Amino acid sequence: MKDLNRTFTTKAVRGKSKKEIVKALNDVNLTINEGELFGLLGPNGAGKTTLIKILCTLLLPTSGEAKVLGHDVQKETNAIRQKINMVSGGETSGYGLLTVRENIWLFSQLYGIPSKEANRRIDMLMKELKLEHKKNSKVRTLSTGLRQKANMVRGFMTDPALIFLDEPTLGLDVNASRLIRDFIKKWMREKPGRTVLLTTHYMVEADELCDRVAIINDGKVLACDTPANLKRLIHQDAVLKLEIKQVQDFSAFENIPGVRNCTHEQCIATGTTRLKFILDDESAVADIVAAVPKSGSRILSVQKTEPTLEDVFVTLVGRGLTNHEV
Repeated sequence: MKDLNRTFTTKAVRGKSKKEIVKALNDVNLTINEGELFGLLGPNGAGKTTLIKILCTLLLPTSGEAKVLGHDVQKETNAIRQKINMVSGGETSGYGLLTVRENIWLFSQLYGIPSKEANRRIDMLMKELKLEHKKNSKVRTLSTGLRQKANMVRGFMTDPALIFLDEPTLGLDVNASRLIRDFIKKWMREKPGRTVLLTTHYMVEADELCDRVAIINDGKVLACDTPANLKRLIHQDAVLKLEIKQVQDFSAFENIPGVRNCTHEQCIATGTTRLKFILDDESAVADIVAAVPKSGSRILSVQKTEPTLEDVFVTLVGRGLTNHEV
């Protein structure tokens, strides 16, 4: 993507307002590498959905250039559509009167997948996503989680070179979300050239899955890097807290490389000591843990805090995320 822009003109309400031009994307420049699981994070109205629609050839850019798998989104839409697919969270795809398997089979034929291969892929994906027991159920009877699993089977059945996952775990319970995340990671490992563009409102999900993340707000890309590098942007200290059996001699914890500061607090009532280390280098954790038995004590609890992807997001955007995209 190079200098990508998209504007919309709002409708005027008679007698109350004039038409306004809204810039949904503002000079977006991004490169997503082949074989990468790339995350796109942003608040409501940030431009995420607009960007995905352009890359899926469902919407034309106002200006700028966008290529998908080497093909121009304006001039080579058919070539792109043959190689991509998309799954959105919360969508109701298919026909309620048909069973899960009938729906997926119908889509396989629309995609032109040979019958024998279509059946093989459907059976394999249903098994991996634990949907076999519902294959003969009507789609309209499925729960949100089961419906999303069916959407995932439909999206991945074409074995796309690039798949767009727009909040794929939206509204799902913990088990269903974990299953889908594990499936995505497995799918990526099977063929190194496969590429995923993921949008999500769940910071932990982005941190767990994504090789790189772009944070977008008001149509502009504010930052783009690995989750680890993005966390370093906000310069928040990493802190290690230990609760150990009470000690009086703290010499074992002095002059540990990578520790900027160490404080302690004695808890007479519980017979414990609480230690707090501010770290300049996380490799110091091993030395700190090794120092505990040298002090004649033992560890009762450990807690480590460090910047999160959500901290980065709030710092850059100034607000948190909600669960609905306009």
